[in-house]
Amino acid sequence: MGEERAVAAESGTRARTRRAIVDAAVALLAGDPTASLGDVATAAGVGRTTVHRYFPERSDLLAAISADVLDKVEAATERARLDDGPAAKALERLCQEYFELGDGLTLMFDTPQLTNWSDWDEETPADLHFLHTVRRGHAEGSIDAELHEEWVRNLVWALLYTAWEHTRTTGTPKHSALTLCLHTLRKAIAP
Repeated sequence: MGEERAVAAESGTRARTRRAIVDAAVALLAGDPTASLGDVATAAGVGRTTVHRYFPERSDLLAAISADVLDKVEAATERARLDDGPAAKALERLCQEYFELGDGLTLMFDTPQLTNWSDWDEETPADLHFLHTVRRGHAEGSIDAELHEEWVRNLVWALLYTAWEHTRTTGTPKHSALTLCLHTLRKAIAP
């Protein structure tokens, strides 16, 4: 029994350390994509050798970040409850959820090698749910039927990126940037 608890505690510690490294890397690299693994170690509050133990190469860390961002997008999509209420309102909830993933998604947009992994080439369940929501909006009349679903998806990503950049470069409070993003989305997709 004691040995099992020790293994579980070690696994929990390893998971927390790995999470701390990935989270620190996302926050750091979103602002400075050229930051070194040593910089990541400092930001995570661990030694450089610890980072190398978890991620022997920079590409290993980038792959972990990529997978983590995809997981967070999937979870955010679920939290947005895309099947509840009018589709246009569902997209607003989705924007609110995705907005909170700003550092990770900005890093994905700004670092092309992160989206070169095969996981980013496939339509994810989150992608498919988004597109279904837009089609539902077309059918119910809450989203302009002349706006193709891919156009709406790209519009949402562009608005989110603009909101994140606006916050980062002008010092605009996040809630103000999100308000502008949602206001623009409402006007852009209205029938």
